[in-house]
Amino acid sequence: MTAKSAAAAARATVYGYPRQGPNRELKKAIEGYWKGRVTADALHATAAGLRRENRQQLADAGVHEVPTGDFSYYDHVLDTTVMVGAIPERHRTAVEADATDGYFAMARGTQEVAPLEMTKWFDTNYHYLVPELGPGTVFTADSTKQVGELKEALAQSLTARPVLVGPVTYLLLAKPAPGVPADFEPLSLLDRLLPVYAEVLADLRAAGAEWVQLDEPALVQDRAPAELNAAERAYRDLGALTDRSKLLVASYFDRLGDALPVLAKAPVEGLALDFTEAAAANLDALAAVGGLPGKRLIAGVVNGRNIWINDLQQSLSTLGTLLGLADRVDVAASCSLLHVPLDASAEKDVDPQILRWLAFAQQKTAEVVTLAKGLAQGTDTITGELAANRTDLASRASSPITRDPAVRARAAAVTDADARRSQPYAERTAAQRAHLRLPLLPTTTIGSFPQTGELRTARADLRAGRIDTAGYEERIKAEIQEVVSFQEKTGIDVLVHGEPERNDMVQYFAEQLTGYLATQHGWVQSYGTRYVRPPILAGDISRPEPMTVRWTSYAQSLSDRPVKGMLTGPVTMLAWSFVRDDQPLGDTARQVALALRDEVTDLEAAGTSVIQVDEPALRETLPLRAADRDAYLAWATEAFRLSTSGVRPDTQIHTHMCYAEFGDIVQAIDDLDADVISLEAARSHMQVARELAAHGYPREAGPGVYDIHSPRVPSVEEAADLLRTGLKAIPAERLWVNPDCGLKTRAWPETRASLENLVAAARTVRGELPTS
Repeated sequence: MTAKSAAAAARATVYGYPRQGPNRELKKAIEGYWKGRVTADALHATAAGLRRENRQQLADAGVHEVPTGDFSYYDHVLDTTVMVGAIPERHRTAVEADATDGYFAMARGTQEVAPLEMTKWFDTNYHYLVPELGPGTVFTADSTKQVGELKEALAQSLTARPVLVGPVTYLLLAKPAPGVPADFEPLSLLDRLLPVYAEVLADLRAAGAEWVQLDEPALVQDRAPAELNAAERAYRDLGALTDRSKLLVASYFDRLGDALPVLAKAPVEGLALDFTEAAAANLDALAAVGGLPGKRLIAGVVNGRNIWINDLQQSLSTLGTLLGLADRVDVAASCSLLHVPLDASAEKDVDPQILRWLAFAQQKTAEVVTLAKGLAQGTDTITGELAANRTDLASRASSPITRDPAVRARAAAVTDADARRSQPYAERTAAQRAHLRLPLLPTTTIGSFPQTGELRTARADLRAGRIDTAGYEERIKAEIQEVVSFQEKTGIDVLVHGEPERNDMVQYFAEQLTGYLATQHGWVQSYGTRYVRPPILAGDISRPEPMTVRWTSYAQSLSDRPVKGMLTGPVTMLAWSFVRDDQPLGDTARQVALALRDEVTDLEAAGTSVIQVDEPALRETLPLRAADRDAYLAWATEAFRLSTSGVRPDTQIHTHMCYAEFGDIVQAIDDLDADVISLEAARSHMQVARELAAHGYPREAGPGVYDIHSPRVPSVEEAADLLRTGLKAIPAERLWVNPDCGLKTRAWPETRASLENLVAAARTVRGELPTS
């Protein structure tokens, strides 16, 4: 096919779409089901309606081929575990008794069984459920969901493409099951897994699928020769099947590197590649391997992870270059639109001029359709869209919102000394122990306590004018009093105020910093039914006034025990926002760090002796390719130290991280120079404690003994056993006792019981320690 005919054949598509519905209908239905207020039939009916509306919305927008199978009640990797029959033994009884309840038991656990481990999906804030595999794993095909959702789309008379997690990525994301040797390689099960995929592909073919997409994002990471050989073997075998649909192998989030020639030569009919700035090298690499003659290329030229409008002219230029490299070039976003909110036009409180700079899922879909039209029919057919796009891009580039000379001058004046504590850790820790007088194995929590219905109602009443500010603040005071009183009675050593005034750990601060925009409806799935509204970093950042001092000081006035000041760190403020794409991330991080430094200084001046600056996203934002990591970690760790280094030696700086793989950033954790770090560890059985010990981490640490993403209450003995495991890696004088993460999403009854058991476990193990 010539470049001209490839252009004429261009079509618009996407890889996935937000699942929740315009008003988070899915979240409400699932949580209603968990509470017994919604029947299983009603839940499934709600989900089916949302899927139907999503597909029709895409088709009406001009998308020629809609995805199916991307919808999930909780997580698409968990859906794949069900599809291949890799149900952990402890969950089999629940799954066999009721498929829906068993599915949620794997995701959330029950009082009787622990859930699957949860961690971040590559370098996003989306969490997936980690498959547990071992030498005895037996895979069995269950294509019910995939076939059912395809048939729904075909019944709407739509052209549909089922989307599955690919077999290589699935195995590379998996971990050894409990009791399986840690050196077991799940990828060794590939030959056992491929026949199951073959069966699913046959079922989809029989149901009417012309194309099936197999997502292999793990191949954009650095991969060993054996892993690349596994990918070659997987697609050689799947490509050789006679009873299958056409296969499209998709990658996203970065450049494919050494995996590109492997996939380009594979006997599959198409590839989907990311051509946004993060993966621009794919263009040259594709040309270097001779393109994809005879194959379909889906070009991801619209950024599926950020919310800024696309430069349509630049994308058309990229697409024009690609026309000579494939038999057919189609247009898509760079990845699933799961990672952005649904519709920017719903944001009535955003300045109309700024709104024109924003593209959520619906607007990105329109961009994809416009680009496909321009590619297929010529740019004369989209002259209006191109002119409006140029105007909007120029408006943003010249806006005074984006530049504050005072902020830029302050950031430019930062020196290396500004990002260093005045004394080394060994001297600081002596001063802190003398000042705080904490016991061995001190107990604390991560920060937030349950956000009750009364709190949410009070916040809504304030927004609606049903109560005034004074009435709202009295409600906040009462909540803080309850939280402090409970912690004192329970015996927790270092208290928190519970954060009742905060809507979200990033949004709360963003709303008080210049340069940020907040949304009202910009919900994005983080995990399960947990949705967040990432703020938008639109301009230079500064702090007009203190943000947390008032409520922290009020909580401290209620107790003689230390109350932690609670802040969100600069890297997480970036990672859980939609960031600027018009300057380096490190420059933005330094601006945020300086704003937080002012807050840390004010907290200390107000009498706060323990200050926690959370960085759960430090690992999440780590570049997928090793060659890109040193530069990132240099500015990321500097930003944290810049936030925290202005305090006295006897002020104890904490940080917190959760739900990520920490082993490859232990040196960076060390470089933060925090006095205490708390980390998620309960689901991963204290793995991080062993990683810290192997590194020789010299500071204090609190690997979590209470998994807060499950409703189950850990027993005293369970928490004590985890603590004893932690003590094998971290000496008692440097070990803290805490939950994995904040308690915002938990209910009060389970929170009370779990924290009482946590404190009892600490006392039990403390009593077992040898006396000096």
